[in-house]
Amino acid sequence: MGKTLLKRLGLLLGTLLLVSVLAFAAFSVVPGDPAASVLGSEATQEQIDAFRARNGLDLPVWQRYGRWLAAFAAGDFGRSYKYDMTVAQLIGPKAGATLTLAALAFALIAAISLPLGLIAARRPGGAVDRAVTVLAQVAMSVPNFVMGIALMFLFALVLRWFRPEYVPPEEGLAAHLRFMLYPALAIALPKSAMTVKLLRGSILGELDQDYIRTAYSKGNSRGSALRRHVLRNAMIPVVTFLAMAIGDIMAGSIVVEQVFGVPGLGRILISSIGNRDYPVVQAIVVLLAAAVVGCNFLADLLYRVMDPRIERT
Repeated sequence: MGKTLLKRLGLLLGTLLLVSVLAFAAFSVVPGDPAASVLGSEATQEQIDAFRARNGLDLPVWQRYGRWLAAFAAGDFGRSYKYDMTVAQLIGPKAGATLTLAALAFALIAAISLPLGLIAARRPGGAVDRAVTVLAQVAMSVPNFVMGIALMFLFALVLRWFRPEYVPPEEGLAAHLRFMLYPALAIALPKSAMTVKLLRGSILGELDQDYIRTAYSKGNSRGSALRRHVLRNAMIPVVTFLAMAIGDIMAGSIVVEQVFGVPGLGRILISSIGNRDYPVVQAIVVLLAAAVVGCNFLADLLYRVMDPRIERT
């Protein structure tokens, strides 16, 4: 297990290093000059040259990357060109909103998909199974932002269950989470539908195994066999899928934030790309990649614990 852990940690760090190279290289070669974008069209050449020298933009790309990587590894994410403040100060409060939204969406995916997957698998082909399959197919076909608009129309304008105005945590944690529940639901519903179909298929596949027939011969009912024997094995591909879906959840958070007006990383990321504020963009990209890779690392360890038969390589 120790060798496996070290190998996975090495893979994690290598992946993050590659992401950092790609993020830095991509925003170093795209058209547009950050100095001209930040200073405006009225800036003189002397002002532009001073800006470039102050921010190291006059150095070769490899040298800028080395300095940036060393500072990033030490916890210094750089300084925003546009706002003249550290990137950590700029994105810190906004990261909290995005992470809260993503965590709520993940919790909703688990709360919705696991019971529905079990219910659908208990009587395959029945009325409940057919209804769940149809609803899942519909939910999977709707993009996150369209789902967000539909939920806002239904719950804010028709049912009037909430105001379509962002509620910050300072106004009360309960009110904040109540508001965040709706954009989280817009992210969760399509992924929940996929998880339901995967869990249902995984459970039905496990029910055909010999150990389940043995469980039946010992007097276990179908429900008891599902709970005591099938679910643990059936959850292994689901855990893998959910870990891989973390990236989609984070991306969905960035998109849905625009629909519900959540002041998270999505808004600052889009504006920073337009402003050529590359230190902000690079920090957000690498931090999101770290969250995704870290969750996949934990999921890898989890399903190895769930099924010791998996080869530890």
